[in-house]
Amino acid sequence: MLCKENSILSQEYKDAVAEALKVLDKKNLALILHGVSFPSSEGENTGFGTYNSQGAKRVFDFMSGIFNALQLGPAGKTKISDPSPYCGTVFSKNPLFINLKALTTAQWEHLLSEKTLNNIVENNPSKGTNRASYVYAIERCDAAMKEVYGNFKKKASWNLKRKFDKFKKDNAFWLDNDALYEAFCIEHGSDYWPHWQSETDKIIFSSADKKESKKRIEEISKKYKDEIECYKLGQFIVAQQGESTLEYAKSKGIKLIADRQVAFSDRDNWAYQALFKKGWSLGCPPDYFSKDGQAWGFSVVDPEKLFNKDGTLGPAGELLYKLYLKMFKENPGGVRIDHTVGLIDPWVYKQGSLPKVDEGAGRLYSSPQHDELKKYSIATLNDIDEEYDPDEEKWIKQLNDEQIKLYGAMIEKIVIASAKEAGLDKDAIVAEDLGTLTYPVEQVMEKYALQGMKLVQFVVPEEEDHPYRCKNIVANSWAMVGTHDNEPIRMWASKMVNTDKMHPHVRNLMEDLYSEFEGQDMIRHKLYTDEKFLAFSKLVEIFASKAQNLQIFFTDFFGINEVYNVPGTSGDPNWTLRLPDNFEDFYFDKVKSGEALNLPLALLYAIKARGKDFASNNADLLERLEKLV
Repeated sequence: MLCKENSILSQEYKDAVAEALKVLDKKNLALILHGVSFPSSEGENTGFGTYNSQGAKRVFDFMSGIFNALQLGPAGKTKISDPSPYCGTVFSKNPLFINLKALTTAQWEHLLSEKTLNNIVENNPSKGTNRASYVYAIERCDAAMKEVYGNFKKKASWNLKRKFDKFKKDNAFWLDNDALYEAFCIEHGSDYWPHWQSETDKIIFSSADKKESKKRIEEISKKYKDEIECYKLGQFIVAQQGESTLEYAKSKGIKLIADRQVAFSDRDNWAYQALFKKGWSLGCPPDYFSKDGQAWGFSVVDPEKLFNKDGTLGPAGELLYKLYLKMFKENPGGVRIDHTVGLIDPWVYKQGSLPKVDEGAGRLYSSPQHDELKKYSIATLNDIDEEYDPDEEKWIKQLNDEQIKLYGAMIEKIVIASAKEAGLDKDAIVAEDLGTLTYPVEQVMEKYALQGMKLVQFVVPEEEDHPYRCKNIVANSWAMVGTHDNEPIRMWASKMVNTDKMHPHVRNLMEDLYSEFEGQDMIRHKLYTDEKFLAFSKLVEIFASKAQNLQIFFTDFFGINEVYNVPGTSGDPNWTLRLPDNFEDFYFDKVKSGEALNLPLALLYAIKARGKDFASNNADLLERLEKLV
């Protein structure tokens, strides 16, 4: 049966799991857990999770010896009107990830009073639940930071102030702009710069009148000196705490993987608007799920600002390089690139229009027929397959080596180069390549041997050679059942059992996993009728596959049958789901009920799925795993 010692999995358990992962040739097993979703320990639940908390340390303790990586979500500062981390700032971190409880201790010179902290914790409207209170957390964190800043000015030690000054100097290239935006938001009573009344303030960094802009910046900087310093202090604190978290995770054998979203926040758009292509936005073309496409409204980096004519980095390229370098240095476990196609073959549309071909949309580098976009096109008219439309994946049919290199310029000269400078290799890049996979994207992924993602939940079971089917998943990839945008696998399974849609799924699972198991009829019947067994089998697939890297979203591992985010919707309950504070006991209870992942059992099944000879060669390991389930 499942072994545990003081709510931590036993060493016997961990040793058997580690050996099983090794014989299955798994290099990485990562838990996906976004910052907000971390649990709290007693006296620290301020309404929002953080990877810097004592609750997070308990997660690292629990993971140690089983998982060797943790995939975080984007860590940027979000708007009060939108909790999505995928619309956060690219440089500034979210102040909600500050561990306020730590600020009441001697380590942080008691910059926050215990009374203030206790008041925040006691009045947390989501206390006792596994949900965040987003707006509450923002308002109370802001108030707490004012107290922290006041105490910092009055009584902080020379050493702490020296560290803060060094942080400001080292990060001035982004910190000054981000903090200045905070001052302008107060000045105009809005954190959305297009609504500001002053045209000068809107284009302060791209105005032709540099003298007027400089005068205005000096005026605002003087008027809101304390607010600007308070913002910077918050960034200093969350950065310092993040370094401590990284060291703690490392001591537990866990590497942290960051997440680089495709979007830029309002704060970034304001500061760097001269680097974006005016009048155009990034989105997705029409598809099965959206007949009009997805109009994300994200800024498009101006191709003419990315690289100079000699191939060196232009101003936009240099900014992105600094961003990736910062991320790789802060997260030596690597960086997940959200919507990798956005760096290779992005779909763009005119602002105010739908992202449809007949309204002027197209692929930025694959539209030689487009009156406005053709000057950026890498593909030529001869590379087009006229049987397809510009919004279809097979629109481009051929490319030569030089063209592929041009499509991969951002990958090679920015992402890979910055990883290399940080002392990492290409394995530190997790390339999210889900959804649209155009020919240029395929070719760039192949040329640079990037590790893409394979989601078994979204296999097309009728297609024998579908890349998400267990037997077809390639070694150089990350396999998983679902991401933060998908239903938990049990919820998916509950909608599938006892339906005609199960026929091809059952056939594939019987062939790929259970072909040599005893009791074929019973297994087949359970796949059709038992949602827990079906969900478990989909998890077994990723372990049985050849993929050397695996990710499991926390809802699937812990057996939480709730959705974290529903794409295309906004507001609660999106982005608020958390691990319960008593997640250790919660997990063991869920394993007993068959809702959480019984890892030894999944590994046992995965080894058996490799065939009788493979299982026979690992008979002793199978026996050890059987004792743990």
